[in-house]
Amino acid sequence: MPMKIDCHFPRVLVLLAAATVVATVGGCTLGPDFHSPEPPAVTAYTATALPEQTVASPGPGGEAQRLQLQQEIPASWWELFRSPSLDQLIRKALQNSPNLAAAQATLRQAREVLNARSGTEYYPTVDANLAASRQKVSGAATGQPGSSGYEYSLYNASVSVSYALDLFGGGRRELEALQAQVDYQRYQLEASALTLAANIVTTAVREASSREQLQSIQEIIALQEKQLTLVERQVQLGGAARADLLAQRAQLAQTRTELPPLEKELARTRNQLAVYAGGFPSDTDLPEFHLQGFQLPQELPLSVPSVLVRQRPDILAAEELLHAAGAQVGVATANLYPRITLSASLGSQANRLPDLFSSGSSFWNLGGGLLQPIFHGGQLSAERRAAVAAYDQAAARYRETVLRAFQNVADVLQALAADARTLRAQVDADAAARDSLEMTEQQFKFGAVSSLALLNAQRQAQQSRISLVQARAARFADTAALFQALGGGWWNRDFARTGSETVSLNTDHTESPDGRDGEHQP
Repeated sequence: MPMKIDCHFPRVLVLLAAATVVATVGGCTLGPDFHSPEPPAVTAYTATALPEQTVASPGPGGEAQRLQLQQEIPASWWELFRSPSLDQLIRKALQNSPNLAAAQATLRQAREVLNARSGTEYYPTVDANLAASRQKVSGAATGQPGSSGYEYSLYNASVSVSYALDLFGGGRRELEALQAQVDYQRYQLEASALTLAANIVTTAVREASSREQLQSIQEIIALQEKQLTLVERQVQLGGAARADLLAQRAQLAQTRTELPPLEKELARTRNQLAVYAGGFPSDTDLPEFHLQGFQLPQELPLSVPSVLVRQRPDILAAEELLHAAGAQVGVATANLYPRITLSASLGSQANRLPDLFSSGSSFWNLGGGLLQPIFHGGQLSAERRAAVAAYDQAAARYRETVLRAFQNVADVLQALAADARTLRAQVDADAAARDSLEMTEQQFKFGAVSSLALLNAQRQAQQSRISLVQARAARFADTAALFQALGGGWWNRDFARTGSETVSLNTDHTESPDGRDGEHQP
Protein backbone atom coordinates (compact mmCIF):
# COMPACT_ATOMS: atom_id res chain seq x y z
CA MET A 1 0.00 0.00 0.00
CA PRO A 2 1.38 3.48 -0.79
CA MET A 3 0.25 5.04 2.50
CA LYS A 4 3.16 5.31 4.99
CA ILE A 5 1.38 5.65 8.28
CA ASP A 6 2.50 2.86 10.58
CA CYS A 7 5.61 0.78 10.33
CA HIS A 8 3.94 -2.16 12.09
CA PHE A 9 1.17 -2.54 9.51
CA PRO A 10 3.29 -4.33 6.86
CA ARG A 11 4.04 -7.04 9.42
CA VAL A 12 0.34 -7.31 10.09
CA LEU A 13 -0.31 -7.84 6.40
CA VAL A 14 2.38 -10.52 6.27
CA LEU A 15 0.81 -12.35 9.18
CA LEU A 16 -2.63 -12.04 7.61
CA ALA A 17 -1.41 -13.32 4.26
CA ALA A 18 0.43 -16.20 5.90
CA ALA A 19 -2.66 -17.20 7.83
CA THR A 20 -4.74 -17.02 4.67
CA VAL A 21 -2.34 -19.22 2.70
CA VAL A 22 -2.04 -21.81 5.45
CA ALA A 23 -5.78 -21.97 5.98
CA THR A 24 -6.51 -22.20 2.28
CA VAL A 25 -3.91 -24.85 1.52
CA GLY A 26 -4.90 -26.86 4.56
CA GLY A 27 -8.60 -26.60 3.84
CA CYS A 28 -10.66 -29.51 2.61
CA THR A 29 -13.51 -29.69 0.15
CA LEU A 30 -16.67 -31.42 1.32
CA GLY A 31 -19.32 -33.01 -0.77
CA PRO A 32 -19.18 -35.56 -3.64
CA ASP A 33 -16.44 -35.16 -6.24
CA PHE A 34 -18.17 -35.09 -9.60
CA HIS A 35 -17.32 -37.59 -12.32
CA SER A 36 -19.10 -37.84 -15.65
CA PRO A 37 -21.59 -40.73 -15.61
CA GLU A 38 -20.46 -43.87 -17.39
CA PRO A 39 -22.01 -44.34 -20.84
CA PRO A 40 -24.77 -46.95 -21.08
CA ALA A 41 -23.54 -50.51 -21.45
CA VAL A 42 -25.32 -51.07 -24.75
CA THR A 43 -23.80 -51.73 -28.15
CA ALA A 44 -26.80 -51.11 -30.42
CA TYR A 45 -29.71 -48.73 -30.71
CA THR A 46 -32.34 -51.25 -31.82
CA ALA A 47 -33.27 -54.75 -30.74
CA THR A 48 -32.89 -56.09 -34.28
CA ALA A 49 -29.95 -55.48 -36.59
CA LEU A 50 -30.36 -52.66 -39.07
CA PRO A 51 -29.76 -53.27 -42.80
CA GLU A 52 -26.42 -52.12 -44.15
CA GLN A 53 -28.26 -49.90 -46.61
CA THR A 54 -31.80 -48.92 -47.41
CA VAL A 55 -33.63 -50.07 -50.53
CA ALA A 56 -33.39 -47.91 -53.62
CA SER A 57 -36.25 -46.59 -55.76
CA PRO A 58 -36.46 -45.04 -59.21
CA GLY A 59 -36.78 -41.27 -59.44
CA PRO A 60 -35.52 -38.36 -57.35
CA GLY A 61 -35.03 -39.01 -53.65
CA GLY A 62 -34.92 -42.77 -54.20
CA GLU A 63 -31.19 -43.29 -53.69
CA ALA A 64 -30.07 -46.00 -51.27
CA GLN A 65 -28.60 -44.73 -48.00
CA ARG A 66 -25.77 -46.44 -46.12
CA LEU A 67 -24.94 -46.05 -42.43
CA GLN A 68 -21.26 -45.40 -41.79
CA LEU A 69 -20.24 -46.27 -38.24
CA GLN A 70 -18.09 -43.64 -36.51
CA GLN A 71 -18.08 -41.32 -39.53
CA GLU A 72 -17.63 -37.72 -38.44
CA ILE A 73 -20.66 -35.45 -38.59
CA PRO A 74 -19.84 -32.08 -40.18
CA ALA A 75 -20.76 -29.01 -38.17
CA SER A 76 -22.70 -27.65 -41.16
CA TRP A 77 -24.44 -30.97 -41.78
CA TRP A 78 -27.27 -29.36 -43.72
CA GLU A 79 -24.85 -28.71 -46.59
CA LEU A 80 -25.07 -32.43 -47.40
CA PHE A 81 -28.50 -31.75 -48.93
CA ARG A 82 -26.69 -29.73 -51.62
CA SER A 83 -29.15 -26.84 -51.56
CA PRO A 84 -27.47 -23.40 -51.69
CA SER A 85 -30.77 -21.73 -50.81
CA LEU A 86 -31.16 -23.91 -47.71
CA ASP A 87 -27.57 -23.26 -46.64
CA GLN A 88 -28.00 -19.52 -47.06
CA LEU A 89 -31.25 -19.47 -45.09
CA ILE A 90 -29.84 -21.48 -42.17
CA ARG A 91 -26.77 -19.28 -41.89
CA LYS A 92 -28.97 -16.22 -41.92
CA ALA A 93 -31.15 -17.73 -39.20
CA LEU A 94 -28.15 -18.59 -37.04
CA GLN A 95 -27.04 -14.98 -37.26
CA ASN A 96 -30.42 -13.31 -36.73
CA SER A 97 -32.52 -15.65 -34.60
CA PRO A 98 -33.89 -13.91 -31.47
CA ASN A 99 -34.02 -17.28 -29.73
CA LEU A 100 -30.28 -17.76 -30.20
CA ALA A 101 -29.62 -14.16 -29.20
CA ALA A 102 -31.49 -14.77 -25.94
CA ALA A 103 -29.52 -18.00 -25.35
CA GLN A 104 -26.25 -16.18 -25.96
CA ALA A 105 -27.22 -13.43 -23.54
CA THR A 106 -28.13 -16.04 -20.92
CA LEU A 107 -24.72 -17.63 -21.38
CA ARG A 108 -22.96 -14.28 -20.95
CA GLN A 109 -25.01 -13.65 -17.83
CA ALA A 110 -23.97 -17.00 -16.35
CA ARG A 111 -20.33 -16.25 -17.10
CA GLU A 112 -20.50 -12.87 -15.38
CA VAL A 113 -22.22 -14.35 -12.34
CA LEU A 114 -19.32 -16.81 -12.10
CA ASN A 115 -16.77 -14.01 -12.54
CA ALA A 116 -18.43 -11.93 -9.83
CA ARG A 117 -18.41 -14.78 -7.33
CA SER A 118 -14.84 -15.79 -8.26
CA GLY A 119 -13.58 -12.32 -7.40
CA THR A 120 -14.76 -12.56 -3.80
CA GLU A 121 -13.77 -16.21 -3.40
CA TYR A 122 -10.20 -16.15 -4.64
CA TYR A 123 -9.24 -12.68 -3.48
CA PRO A 124 -9.87 -10.58 -0.36
CA THR A 125 -12.17 -7.61 -0.62
CA VAL A 126 -10.40 -4.27 -0.31
CA ASP A 127 -12.38 -1.06 0.23
CA ALA A 128 -11.26 2.52 0.63
CA ASN A 129 -13.29 4.93 2.72
CA LEU A 130 -13.09 8.70 3.02
CA ALA A 131 -15.52 10.44 5.36
CA ALA A 132 -16.01 13.87 6.86
CA SER A 133 -18.48 14.87 9.58
CA ARG A 134 -19.35 17.86 11.76
CA GLN A 135 -20.62 17.00 15.23
CA LYS A 136 -21.85 18.78 18.34
CA VAL A 137 -21.51 17.14 21.75
CA SER A 138 -23.77 18.30 24.60
CA GLY A 139 -22.38 19.31 27.94
CA ALA A 140 -24.19 16.45 29.67
CA ALA A 141 -22.19 13.97 27.59
CA THR A 142 -18.93 15.45 28.94
CA GLY A 143 -20.08 15.70 32.57
CA GLN A 144 -20.82 19.45 32.38
CA PRO A 145 -24.61 19.77 32.43
CA GLY A 146 -24.56 23.54 32.43
CA SER A 147 -22.23 23.78 29.50
CA SER A 148 -23.48 24.36 25.98
CA GLY A 149 -21.17 21.62 24.73
CA TYR A 150 -18.78 21.99 21.89
CA GLU A 151 -18.55 21.36 18.17
CA TYR A 152 -15.79 19.63 16.25
CA SER A 153 -15.02 18.18 12.85
CA LEU A 154 -13.77 14.65 12.16
CA TYR A 155 -12.05 13.47 9.02
CA ASN A 156 -11.44 9.78 8.36
CA ALA A 157 -9.47 8.05 5.60
CA SER A 158 -9.05 4.27 5.74
CA VAL A 159 -8.50 1.09 3.78
CA SER A 160 -10.13 -2.14 4.95
CA VAL A 161 -9.39 -5.72 3.94
CA SER A 162 -11.65 -8.71 4.55
CA TYR A 163 -11.30 -12.34 3.57
CA ALA A 164 -13.44 -15.38 4.41
CA LEU A 165 -11.36 -18.54 4.68
CA ASP A 166 -12.83 -21.40 2.68
CA LEU A 167 -11.68 -24.08 5.10
CA PHE A 168 -14.26 -26.69 4.12
CA GLY A 169 -14.64 -25.85 0.44
CA GLY A 170 -18.12 -24.34 0.52
CA GLY A 171 -17.00 -21.42 -1.63
CA ARG A 172 -15.14 -23.66 -4.04
CA ARG A 173 -18.19 -25.88 -4.38
CA GLU A 174 -20.32 -22.82 -5.07
CA LEU A 175 -17.93 -21.78 -7.84
CA GLU A 176 -18.07 -25.33 -9.16
CA ALA A 177 -21.85 -25.11 -9.30
CA LEU A 178 -21.69 -21.76 -11.09
CA GLN A 179 -19.19 -23.14 -13.62
CA ALA A 180 -21.55 -26.05 -14.25
CA GLN A 181 -24.33 -23.53 -14.87
CA VAL A 182 -22.11 -21.79 -17.44
CA ASP A 183 -21.49 -25.09 -19.22
CA TYR A 184 -25.19 -25.91 -19.02
CA GLN A 185 -26.09 -22.65 -20.73
CA ARG A 186 -23.46 -23.27 -23.42
CA TYR A 187 -24.92 -26.67 -24.20
CA GLN A 188 -28.39 -25.13 -24.19
CA LEU A 189 -27.14 -22.66 -26.78
CA GLU A 190 -25.78 -25.49 -28.92
CA ALA A 191 -29.05 -27.39 -28.56
CA SER A 192 -31.02 -24.31 -29.62
CA ALA A 193 -28.85 -23.85 -32.71
CA LEU A 194 -29.16 -27.53 -33.62
CA THR A 195 -32.93 -27.44 -33.19
CA LEU A 196 -33.19 -24.27 -35.26
CA ALA A 197 -31.19 -25.74 -38.15
CA ALA A 198 -33.19 -28.99 -38.08
CA ASN A 199 -36.49 -27.10 -37.95
CA ILE A 200 -35.51 -25.05 -40.97
CA VAL A 201 -34.59 -28.16 -42.96
CA THR A 202 -37.82 -29.98 -42.12
CA THR A 203 -39.91 -26.86 -42.73
CA ALA A 204 -38.21 -26.28 -46.09
CA VAL A 205 -38.91 -29.91 -47.01
CA ARG A 206 -42.54 -29.46 -45.92
CA GLU A 207 -42.78 -26.38 -48.12
CA ALA A 208 -41.33 -28.30 -51.07
CA SER A 209 -43.75 -31.15 -50.42
CA SER A 210 -46.75 -28.78 -50.29
CA ARG A 211 -45.58 -27.14 -53.50
CA GLU A 212 -45.27 -30.45 -55.31
CA GLN A 213 -48.60 -31.69 -53.98
CA LEU A 214 -50.22 -28.49 -55.24
CA GLN A 215 -48.64 -29.01 -58.63
CA SER A 216 -49.82 -32.62 -58.74
CA ILE A 217 -53.39 -31.67 -57.82
CA GLN A 218 -53.40 -28.92 -60.43
CA GLU A 219 -52.29 -31.45 -63.02
CA ILE A 220 -55.01 -33.81 -61.88
CA ILE A 221 -57.56 -30.99 -62.08
CA ALA A 222 -56.45 -30.24 -65.64
CA LEU A 223 -56.83 -33.91 -66.50
CA GLN A 224 -60.28 -34.12 -64.90
CA GLU A 225 -61.38 -30.97 -66.73
CA LYS A 226 -60.33 -32.66 -69.95
CA GLN A 227 -62.30 -35.74 -68.98
CA LEU A 228 -65.31 -33.59 -68.12
CA THR A 229 -65.24 -32.07 -71.58
CA LEU A 230 -65.14 -35.57 -73.06
CA VAL A 231 -68.09 -36.74 -70.93
CA GLU A 232 -70.10 -33.65 -71.89
CA ARG A 233 -69.55 -34.45 -75.55
CA GLN A 234 -70.58 -38.08 -75.03
CA VAL A 235 -73.74 -36.96 -73.25
CA GLN A 236 -74.58 -34.68 -76.18
CA LEU A 237 -74.07 -37.58 -78.58
CA GLY A 238 -76.04 -39.97 -76.42
CA GLY A 239 -73.05 -42.11 -75.59
CA ALA A 240 -73.18 -41.41 -71.86
CA ALA A 241 -75.87 -40.80 -69.28
CA ARG A 242 -76.34 -37.48 -67.55
CA ALA A 243 -75.56 -39.22 -64.26
CA ASP A 244 -72.02 -39.83 -65.59
CA LEU A 245 -71.68 -36.11 -66.31
CA LEU A 246 -72.83 -35.16 -62.80
CA ALA A 247 -70.47 -37.68 -61.24
CA GLN A 248 -67.52 -36.28 -63.22
CA ARG A 249 -68.39 -32.74 -62.20
CA ALA A 250 -68.65 -33.80 -58.55
CA GLN A 251 -65.26 -35.47 -58.77
CA LEU A 252 -63.71 -32.33 -60.23
CA ALA A 253 -65.29 -30.15 -57.55
CA GLN A 254 -64.04 -32.52 -54.84
CA THR A 255 -60.51 -32.38 -56.20
CA ARG A 256 -60.58 -28.59 -56.24
CA THR A 257 -61.42 -28.55 -52.52
CA GLU A 258 -57.98 -30.00 -51.82
CA LEU A 259 -56.22 -26.88 -53.09
CA PRO A 260 -57.08 -24.38 -50.28
CA PRO A 261 -55.73 -26.54 -47.41
CA LEU A 262 -52.47 -27.06 -49.27
CA GLU A 263 -52.24 -23.36 -50.11
CA LYS A 264 -52.80 -22.57 -46.43
CA GLU A 265 -50.12 -25.05 -45.39
CA LEU A 266 -47.72 -23.57 -47.92
CA ALA A 267 -48.33 -20.05 -46.64
CA ARG A 268 -47.83 -21.18 -43.03
CA THR A 269 -44.53 -22.88 -43.81
CA ARG A 270 -43.32 -19.77 -45.65
CA ASN A 271 -44.23 -17.60 -42.67
CA GLN A 272 -42.53 -20.03 -40.30
CA LEU A 273 -39.33 -20.02 -42.36
CA ALA A 274 -39.28 -16.23 -42.34
CA VAL A 275 -39.58 -16.14 -38.55
CA TYR A 276 -36.93 -18.85 -38.14
CA ALA A 277 -34.60 -16.62 -40.16
CA GLY A 278 -35.27 -13.70 -37.82
CA GLY A 279 -37.44 -11.86 -40.34
CA PHE A 280 -41.08 -11.00 -40.86
CA PRO A 281 -43.61 -12.97 -42.92
CA SER A 282 -43.82 -10.00 -45.28
CA ASP A 283 -40.16 -10.40 -46.29
CA THR A 284 -39.88 -10.97 -50.04
CA ASP A 285 -36.31 -12.32 -50.22
CA LEU A 286 -37.20 -15.75 -48.84
CA PRO A 287 -36.14 -18.49 -51.29
CA GLU A 288 -38.60 -21.04 -52.63
CA PHE A 289 -37.94 -24.71 -52.05
CA HIS A 290 -38.70 -27.69 -54.30
CA LEU A 291 -37.98 -31.36 -53.71
CA GLN A 292 -35.90 -31.38 -56.87
CA GLY A 293 -33.63 -28.82 -55.22
CA PHE A 294 -32.55 -31.25 -52.49
CA GLN A 295 -30.10 -34.11 -52.84
CA LEU A 296 -30.57 -37.05 -50.52
CA PRO A 297 -27.33 -37.79 -48.59
CA GLN A 298 -26.31 -41.36 -49.37
CA GLU A 299 -23.60 -41.76 -46.70
CA LEU A 300 -25.09 -41.32 -43.23
CA PRO A 301 -22.89 -41.13 -40.11
CA LEU A 302 -23.76 -43.25 -37.11
CA SER A 303 -22.10 -42.76 -33.74
CA VAL A 304 -21.70 -45.71 -31.39
CA PRO A 305 -23.87 -45.52 -28.25
CA SER A 306 -20.93 -44.82 -25.94
CA VAL A 307 -20.04 -41.74 -27.98
CA LEU A 308 -23.58 -40.41 -28.30
CA VAL A 309 -23.68 -39.29 -24.66
CA ARG A 310 -20.66 -37.04 -25.30
CA GLN A 311 -22.18 -35.50 -28.43
CA ARG A 312 -25.81 -34.62 -27.82
CA PRO A 313 -26.11 -31.15 -26.25
CA ASP A 314 -29.23 -32.09 -24.29
CA ILE A 315 -27.40 -34.97 -22.59
CA LEU A 316 -24.39 -32.78 -21.81
CA ALA A 317 -26.70 -30.08 -20.46
CA ALA A 318 -28.41 -32.61 -18.19
CA GLU A 319 -24.98 -33.76 -17.02
CA GLU A 320 -24.04 -30.20 -16.06
CA LEU A 321 -27.24 -29.87 -14.05
CA LEU A 322 -26.21 -33.05 -12.25
CA HIS A 323 -22.76 -31.55 -11.71
CA ALA A 324 -24.25 -28.36 -10.26
CA ALA A 325 -26.56 -30.35 -7.98
CA GLY A 326 -23.62 -32.34 -6.64
CA ALA A 327 -21.68 -29.15 -5.93
CA GLN A 328 -24.67 -27.77 -4.02
CA VAL A 329 -24.50 -30.80 -1.74
CA GLY A 330 -20.94 -29.73 -0.92
CA VAL A 331 -22.11 -26.18 -0.22
CA ALA A 332 -24.83 -27.41 2.14
CA THR A 333 -22.37 -29.73 3.88
CA ALA A 334 -19.80 -26.97 4.37
CA ASN A 335 -22.48 -24.79 5.98
CA LEU A 336 -22.51 -27.25 8.90
CA TYR A 337 -18.90 -26.44 9.77
CA PRO A 338 -17.13 -23.36 11.16
CA ARG A 339 -16.54 -20.23 9.14
CA ILE A 340 -13.48 -18.07 9.74
CA THR A 341 -13.27 -14.47 8.58
CA LEU A 342 -10.13 -12.33 8.74
CA SER A 343 -10.27 -8.55 8.56
CA ALA A 344 -7.89 -5.64 8.84
CA SER A 345 -8.07 -1.89 8.39
CA LEU A 346 -5.58 0.94 8.17
CA GLY A 347 -6.39 4.60 8.25
CA SER A 348 -6.04 8.05 9.70
CA GLN A 349 -8.32 10.33 11.72
CA ALA A 350 -7.97 14.04 12.37
CA ASN A 351 -10.03 17.04 13.39
CA ARG A 352 -8.63 19.11 10.57
CA LEU A 353 -8.25 18.05 6.98
CA PRO A 354 -4.60 19.22 6.69
CA ASP A 355 -3.74 17.03 9.72
CA LEU A 356 -5.34 13.91 8.26
CA PHE A 357 -2.04 12.21 7.39
CA SER A 358 0.11 13.85 10.04
CA SER A 359 2.05 11.98 12.72
CA GLY A 360 -0.10 10.49 15.43
CA SER A 361 -3.30 10.38 13.36
CA SER A 362 -2.96 6.82 12.11
CA PHE A 363 -4.85 3.78 13.35
CA TRP A 364 -5.09 0.14 12.41
CA ASN A 365 -6.83 -2.99 13.51
CA LEU A 366 -6.56 -6.68 12.80
CA GLY A 367 -9.31 -9.09 13.61
CA GLY A 368 -10.61 -12.55 13.04
CA GLY A 369 -13.98 -14.18 13.56
CA LEU A 370 -15.13 -17.74 14.01
CA LEU A 371 -18.74 -18.73 13.43
CA GLN A 372 -19.78 -22.23 14.42
CA PRO A 373 -23.44 -23.13 13.86
CA ILE A 374 -24.80 -24.75 17.01
CA PHE A 375 -28.58 -24.73 16.86
CA HIS A 376 -30.70 -23.64 13.89
CA GLY A 377 -33.75 -25.76 14.55
CA GLY A 378 -32.58 -28.42 12.10
CA GLN A 379 -32.38 -25.92 9.23
CA LEU A 380 -28.87 -26.72 8.03
CA SER A 381 -29.32 -30.49 8.16
CA ALA A 382 -32.63 -30.19 6.33
CA GLU A 383 -31.00 -28.01 3.67
CA ARG A 384 -28.32 -30.65 3.14
CA ARG A 385 -30.94 -33.41 2.83
CA ALA A 386 -32.80 -31.21 0.34
CA ALA A 387 -29.58 -30.78 -1.66
CA VAL A 388 -29.08 -34.55 -1.71
CA ALA A 389 -32.67 -35.01 -2.90
CA ALA A 390 -32.08 -32.41 -5.63
CA TYR A 391 -28.98 -34.35 -6.68
CA ASP A 392 -31.00 -37.57 -6.88
CA GLN A 393 -33.59 -35.76 -8.95
CA ALA A 394 -30.93 -34.44 -11.34
CA ALA A 395 -29.48 -37.96 -11.65
CA ALA A 396 -32.91 -39.34 -12.56
CA ARG A 397 -33.45 -36.53 -15.08
CA TYR A 398 -30.08 -37.32 -16.62
CA ARG A 399 -30.97 -40.99 -17.02
CA GLU A 400 -34.31 -40.01 -18.55
CA THR A 401 -32.57 -37.69 -21.02
CA VAL A 402 -30.19 -40.47 -22.06
CA LEU A 403 -33.02 -42.94 -22.52
CA ARG A 404 -35.02 -40.51 -24.62
CA ALA A 405 -31.96 -39.73 -26.71
CA PHE A 406 -31.40 -43.41 -27.47
CA GLN A 407 -35.09 -43.81 -28.28
CA ASN A 408 -34.83 -40.81 -30.59
CA VAL A 409 -31.93 -42.35 -32.52
CA ALA A 410 -33.61 -45.75 -32.69
CA ASP A 411 -36.87 -44.21 -33.95
CA VAL A 412 -35.07 -42.28 -36.69
CA LEU A 413 -32.96 -45.24 -37.83
CA GLN A 414 -36.02 -47.44 -38.13
CA ALA A 415 -37.94 -44.62 -39.82
CA LEU A 416 -35.21 -44.25 -42.47
CA ALA A 417 -35.42 -47.92 -43.35
CA ALA A 418 -39.22 -47.80 -43.40
CA ASP A 419 -39.22 -44.59 -45.47
CA ALA A 420 -37.13 -46.25 -48.17
CA ARG A 421 -39.45 -49.27 -48.32
CA THR A 422 -42.50 -46.99 -48.34
CA LEU A 423 -41.11 -44.94 -51.21
CA ARG A 424 -40.30 -48.09 -53.19
CA ALA A 425 -43.84 -49.39 -52.71
CA GLN A 426 -45.32 -45.98 -53.48
CA VAL A 427 -43.34 -45.68 -56.72
CA ASP A 428 -44.77 -49.03 -57.82
CA ALA A 429 -48.27 -48.02 -56.71
CA ASP A 430 -48.07 -44.70 -58.56
CA ALA A 431 -46.88 -46.40 -61.76
CA ALA A 432 -49.68 -48.96 -61.53
CA ALA A 433 -52.29 -46.24 -60.82
CA ARG A 434 -51.13 -44.19 -63.82
CA ASP A 435 -51.21 -47.20 -66.12
CA SER A 436 -54.66 -48.12 -64.84
CA LEU A 437 -55.93 -44.59 -65.38
CA GLU A 438 -54.60 -44.44 -68.94
CA MET A 439 -56.20 -47.76 -69.80
CA THR A 440 -59.50 -46.82 -68.17
CA GLU A 441 -59.56 -43.51 -70.07
CA GLN A 442 -59.12 -45.33 -73.37
CA GLN A 443 -61.81 -47.84 -72.50
CA PHE A 444 -64.17 -45.08 -71.41
CA LYS A 445 -63.75 -43.33 -74.75
CA PHE A 446 -65.07 -46.42 -76.50
CA GLY A 447 -67.78 -47.08 -73.91
CA ALA A 448 -66.13 -50.24 -72.61
CA VAL A 449 -66.28 -49.13 -68.96
CA SER A 450 -68.64 -47.01 -66.95
CA SER A 451 -67.97 -43.55 -65.58
CA LEU A 452 -67.77 -45.08 -62.11
CA ALA A 453 -64.72 -47.09 -63.17
CA LEU A 454 -63.16 -43.93 -64.57
CA LEU A 455 -63.80 -42.02 -61.36
CA ASN A 456 -62.26 -44.77 -59.27
CA ALA A 457 -59.17 -44.80 -61.48
CA GLN A 458 -58.88 -41.03 -61.17
CA ARG A 459 -59.14 -41.18 -57.37
CA GLN A 460 -56.48 -43.87 -57.17
CA ALA A 461 -54.13 -41.95 -59.43
CA GLN A 462 -54.67 -38.75 -57.43
CA GLN A 463 -54.04 -40.42 -54.08
CA SER A 464 -50.99 -42.29 -55.38
CA ARG A 465 -49.47 -39.10 -56.73
CA ILE A 466 -49.92 -37.26 -53.41
CA SER A 467 -48.65 -40.23 -51.41
CA LEU A 468 -45.56 -40.45 -53.63
CA VAL A 469 -44.72 -36.81 -52.94
CA GLN A 470 -45.20 -37.31 -49.22
CA ALA A 471 -43.00 -40.43 -49.23
CA ARG A 472 -40.17 -38.57 -50.94
CA ALA A 473 -40.44 -35.68 -48.51
CA ALA A 474 -40.40 -38.07 -45.53
CA ARG A 475 -36.96 -39.38 -46.53
CA PHE A 476 -35.47 -35.88 -46.53
CA ALA A 477 -37.13 -34.93 -43.24
CA ASP A 478 -36.07 -38.11 -41.42
CA THR A 479 -32.51 -37.76 -42.74
CA ALA A 480 -32.36 -34.33 -41.14
CA ALA A 481 -33.82 -35.86 -37.97
CA LEU A 482 -30.93 -38.35 -37.85
CA PHE A 483 -28.33 -35.57 -37.88
CA GLN A 484 -30.23 -33.84 -35.10
CA ALA A 485 -30.56 -37.05 -33.08
CA LEU A 486 -26.79 -37.64 -33.28
CA GLY A 487 -25.97 -34.14 -32.02
CA GLY A 488 -25.42 -32.24 -35.25
CA GLY A 489 -21.60 -32.16 -35.26
CA TRP A 490 -21.31 -28.90 -33.29
CA TRP A 491 -18.05 -30.14 -31.73
CA ASN A 492 -16.42 -30.06 -35.19
CA ARG A 493 -17.01 -26.34 -35.59
CA ASP A 494 -13.82 -24.29 -36.01
CA PHE A 495 -14.17 -21.72 -33.24
CA ALA A 496 -11.18 -19.78 -34.51
CA ARG A 497 -12.90 -18.81 -37.74
CA THR A 498 -14.95 -15.68 -38.05
CA GLY A 499 -18.00 -14.48 -39.93
CA SER A 500 -20.78 -16.82 -40.96
CA GLU A 501 -18.63 -19.89 -40.27
CA THR A 502 -19.03 -19.36 -36.55
CA VAL A 503 -22.84 -19.28 -36.96
CA SER A 504 -23.04 -16.77 -34.09
CA LEU A 505 -21.99 -19.37 -31.54
CA ASN A 506 -18.42 -18.26 -30.82
CA THR A 507 -18.66 -17.54 -27.11
CA ASP A 508 -14.92 -17.12 -26.46
CA HIS A 509 -14.42 -20.29 -24.49
CA THR A 510 -11.52 -22.69 -24.41
CA GLU A 511 -12.27 -25.94 -26.19
CA SER A 512 -10.90 -29.22 -24.92
CA PRO A 513 -10.50 -32.34 -27.10
CA ASP A 514 -13.84 -33.78 -26.01
CA GLY A 515 -15.64 -30.56 -26.90
CA ARG A 516 -16.11 -29.31 -23.34
CA ASP A 517 -14.94 -26.13 -21.73
CA GLY A 518 -11.46 -26.03 -20.30
CA GLU A 519 -11.24 -25.57 -16.57
CA HIS A 520 -11.48 -21.96 -15.47
CA GLN A 521 -8.57 -20.82 -13.38
CA PRO A 522 -8.68 -17.89 -10.94
